[in-house]
This record gives sequence, C-alpha cells and structure tokens, in this order.
Amino acid sequence: MHHPARGLHGQAVEIIGTRIVNGGHPPGSPLYPEQLETELGVSKTVVREALRVLAAKGLIESRQKRGTFVRPRADWNLLDPDLLRWQGRDAPDSGFLGNLAEVRAIVEPAGARLAAQRRDQHDLARLDDALERMAAAGDDVRAVVEADLLFHRALLAAAHNELLTRMEVVIEAGLQVRDQLVHSDGRCPDAVPAHRAVLDAVRAGDPQTAGAAVERLLAQADADLARALGSRREDAQRQDARREEAR
Repeated sequence: MHHPARGLHGQAVEIIGTRIVNGGHPPGSPLYPEQLETELGVSKTVVREALRVLAAKGLIESRQKRGTFVRPRADWNLLDPDLLRWQGRDAPDSGFLGNLAEVRAIVEPAGARLAAQRRDQHDLARLDDALERMAAAGDDVRAVVEADLLFHRALLAAAHNELLTRMEVVIEAGLQVRDQLVHSDGRCPDAVPAHRAVLDAVRAGDPQTAGAAVERLLAQADADLARALGSRREDAQRQDARREEAR
C-alpha cells in the first residue's frame, strides 16, 4: 500500500535535489513547501518527507522564523551517491568533471598498487569476470558501463581497505558520467587492452606496473572525455547556426 507514496516521495527528492545541485535553487534561497506541493502535485506528507531526506544530505535547513532554505555548498554532503549522480546528470559542469578526474587520479593508482600486493583468488576472479563482460559488451553502451563499474569496484575491493572501498561512490560517479558521454558520442573506444594491462600487473603482484597501468588508463579516459565534450560542443554550435539560418 505504501509503494506509490514511496515512489512519489522518491520522485520529489530527485526533482528538488537535482534543482538545488544544478543551481535552480541557489544557496540561501527559500523553499516553500506549499508551492512544491502544488507544483509537484503531491501531498504535504510527501513534500515533508522529501525535505527531510534533503536536509539529511546537508542541502537544506528549516528554522523557526526563517523557514526552509538552501544551505551553502560547503555544508552539502558532496560524497552522497545521490548528490554525485545529480551533478553528473544532463550537461555536467566541467569543474565537477575535473574534480572527479583528480580524485580518481589520486585514489585509483594507489588502490591498484595495494591490490597488487594484497589480492586473493576471489579478487582475481572478480576482475577476470568484469574483463570478460567488457569484451562481450561490444557496442552495448549499458553493458560497457556496467562492466567498467564492476572492474573498478573489484580493483578497489582487492586493496582490502574498507575506507578505500567507500571511495567507489566517487569513482562510479566519474565513470558513469564519462562513459555515458563518451559512448553516446557514437564511438566506443576499446577499453579491454588498457584494463587487461591493469589486471595482468595485479595478478603478477607488481605494484609499480599496476599503478602505472591505471595512470595510463585514466589518461586515455580523460582524452576520450575531452573528445566527446568537444564533439558535443560542435553539435551545439551547428544547431545554433541552423537556428540562425532558419530565422
């Protein structure tokens, strides 16, 4: 009986949260629950629950005399998976993409070096499975993204450091944004050889080679993303030019 309400409540969280994160409701601006009820066509309870979830993520605050307002960005829980996902949606901000790339460049080579020293047979089996899925995915964007996520998640897990494993939320956000942009560009670069080089070094127990292989993989990923963003900009410029001509 509660499923539809949970569905509505989830949708309300998504809509309001995405707007806040993407600047539709800037920090310091007020939120009016009654207005949101009307606009989203949902009950007072649904809006109240949605605002409670967003408050727990550090996005908003409610005070007696001031009402509900958006908190400064410094207060947001930026490592929350929903916040990472909302920022990566649609046309992600280049600053956000740059931050993700920097964090991955710090975390993943170090994780691969530890994985080469600590991996067990279970870790190697998970990495093998992810690589096989990547090879089998072909041009199926969703399958490529899924296999990519599996590989990087397994690589972090193989470092056997539970705090490092939690960094997967940042890595997953970066991967999903990059993969969707790159693969929707119509050209699927073959990711298998670069990932195989990482796995071979981890299997061989060679930390230096594993770290270097991840650095090469990330450099290739950055180049693919820059190309995809460039072609997206060119498409937008062509559309603008066509609109001008049509006038």
